[in-house]
Amino acid sequence: MAQLVYRRYGGSLQVDIPDFNTLTEAVRIPATQWIALACPMEGIACDPRFLALMDADGNHRIRVEELRAAVDWTAARLQDRKGADAGSDVLELSALSETASNLRGAAELVLRTLNAPDATRLSLEQLRTSDKALRDAGKNGDGIIAPVTLPERLRPLAQSIIAAFPQVTNRAGLAGVDVGLVKRFREERAALLAHLGGRDAVFTWGTASLEQAKRVHDVAPLLEGYFVQCRLVAAQPEAAASLRLRADRVEGALGDLGAMGKAANELPIAPPDPSGVLVWARLYRGAGYEKLEAFHQEVATPLLGDGVKLTDTAWRELSAKAEAILGWQAKRDASPLHAVADTLATVSDEELDALESVSREDLSLKPTLDVIAELERLVLYQRWLLQFANNFISMPNLYLPKRRALMEKGTLILGGRKYTLSVLVTDRAAHAALTGQGTTCILYVKVLPRDAAESYEVAVPVTSGRSTELGVGKRGVFYDVDGKESDAIVTQVIRQPVSLWESMTMPFMRIGAFITSKVEGLAASGEKDFDASLESGYKQTVTAPPPAAPAPAGAAPAAAAPAGGGIAGVLAAGGIAFAALGSSLAFILTQVKSLTLVDVITAATILAIVVMAPAGLLGWLKLRRRNLALLLEGSGWALNDRLMLTRGVATLITRKPRLPKNARVDHVDLVRGALRHTQGDDETETMSLGARIGLTLLILFVLGWQVRVPVTEWLCTYHWLSEDACRMLLPKLVPSELPGAPAPSGAAPAAAPAPAPAK
Repeated sequence: MAQLVYRRYGGSLQVDIPDFNTLTEAVRIPATQWIALACPMEGIACDPRFLALMDADGNHRIRVEELRAAVDWTAARLQDRKGADAGSDVLELSALSETASNLRGAAELVLRTLNAPDATRLSLEQLRTSDKALRDAGKNGDGIIAPVTLPERLRPLAQSIIAAFPQVTNRAGLAGVDVGLVKRFREERAALLAHLGGRDAVFTWGTASLEQAKRVHDVAPLLEGYFVQCRLVAAQPEAAASLRLRADRVEGALGDLGAMGKAANELPIAPPDPSGVLVWARLYRGAGYEKLEAFHQEVATPLLGDGVKLTDTAWRELSAKAEAILGWQAKRDASPLHAVADTLATVSDEELDALESVSREDLSLKPTLDVIAELERLVLYQRWLLQFANNFISMPNLYLPKRRALMEKGTLILGGRKYTLSVLVTDRAAHAALTGQGTTCILYVKVLPRDAAESYEVAVPVTSGRSTELGVGKRGVFYDVDGKESDAIVTQVIRQPVSLWESMTMPFMRIGAFITSKVEGLAASGEKDFDASLESGYKQTVTAPPPAAPAPAGAAPAAAAPAGGGIAGVLAAGGIAFAALGSSLAFILTQVKSLTLVDVITAATILAIVVMAPAGLLGWLKLRRRNLALLLEGSGWALNDRLMLTRGVATLITRKPRLPKNARVDHVDLVRGALRHTQGDDETETMSLGARIGLTLLILFVLGWQVRVPVTEWLCTYHWLSEDACRMLLPKLVPSELPGAPAPSGAAPAAAPAPAPAK
């Protein structure tokens, strides 16, 4: 009994399964210690036939008990398990146990059929080649023979049988015949031949009997109705008047062709005769006149020999014969073999016996072919079972960079980074709903193969770098596990911090994004308001009434017109807003001027700590709780344990490869040299020198005007300006309030002025 060893991979404790003998013990551990309990068949990178054989119940999912049964079945048939340890698709016949003696015989048969030079080993390729050859030869073991594999003389009969009955297909997917179809053909053939033998007794009108019977059936409603009316008049003569149209009905239909035609159709085909005789010459010219006249000339007269009249008795005999003919034809057409009814008599029992013989011969191969199918199962289990268990019971390959896990789809190259883990996604909405509950940044990428194959979608975890650099629509390249290159495009991002630094700086990025959006919104709103104000001012100016006539002497002055209308109001409002902005800037400059560099650095540091510390702590907790299990569970896996994403594992999943070892970086920017060469040839579109000087002076004037009062007070305080200049520049201040003025008499002496700044 092999000793089980548990190893830790990225914080997850998993049983180590290095060989098949260990696997036979590992499948016995409780299911609670397995990494996976079930997985879907989609997205597993191994032989599809292997997965189909593993899926015993056909629900397209592989569960614990199915894996245990596969391991037990394989262990019972392999006494030497080196091939299973190596994952080989070549079966050594000497490795088979006594239980697999029937498999040994089937393997030797296949090798003899292929004339293989080495009769001691059988590969999966040889097995499938022989299976294809047998199927192409029509030997499927199911007793269903395709016409292409039959002798030439039997092919038409086989094709007729296939066309007559519901189709059955063999293991190769071809339609064919089997013993059951041949037996049913015999029965239907005998019944139809017996039915055809009674044709002459029914078709009493010769070769035209079927056509004449259809003509009789076609006029039957008209003639049946007429003879019923005759019986009615014979029983009650006054009923003849009721079968005529009322006068008011005729008068109401006059002038209306449609109404007249409808009224005529309600009349009998001829005057009802109590004796039950239809005289053809007395037919009314109603809707059925032409049909009845043709029947009279072409059917009734030739068959009855009386071209003048048709009696009720003669009609009933004619109708009975017609119904017998039509009934016989309907029964013939209901037979599955009606399409080949004319050739049934030429089919011999010898041909049918030959078909049955070929079908039984193929059916006799079923035990041998079933054993060959079991042989394929054994070779596939030897090749894939150990590897599958290391992606189901344990998942070490998910953490090892040199190996590929079976659930991985490939590698994504995007934004200068290499993402080595990706899983198939069949329902992005359901997958995103589950992964959104976690703390791992996930990219959903649509892969577009270049060979016109069907596109598919994968989920890719982002474990390092910056998630803010990734967005919907970003394109990259995807390499599947076979190295096939495809285009890739990001379709959705589950955004989470991927590093501690990003989690700490993310609040500032959000604040910046918020401020930017608000400023852009205010700018757009202000632009709209300004355009509206200009439009309003223009309309007021254009539609303003002409100036009023001068008021007469002595009249009271009119009330002053309200100010602020038109362009003048707009300019005044703009000036007030500009002045307010300048005052705010002056206030900010005054406050900042009072702070030292140490104060500014201290305030910035405190602000950064207050914002970044909680964000960093929350980000650290999120990074510690990153779990790859949600990535797989979203794709249909049922997992027991969390697959924690440690820092080391994160660096393996998302990588940024270094430059080659012998590479050298040239720090010279070649673009600058190109710019120097082109500056002499291109015309620059810049402001003129005069415009630059004017704009600079205007900005300096506006800023100086806003801070003129505090600057003047500071200059007067330190006697940089004369007393007369200060009184002129600050006329609102009384002499006693002027900076540097002597204190009033009786007052306490003022504190000594601060020393002038060093020059």
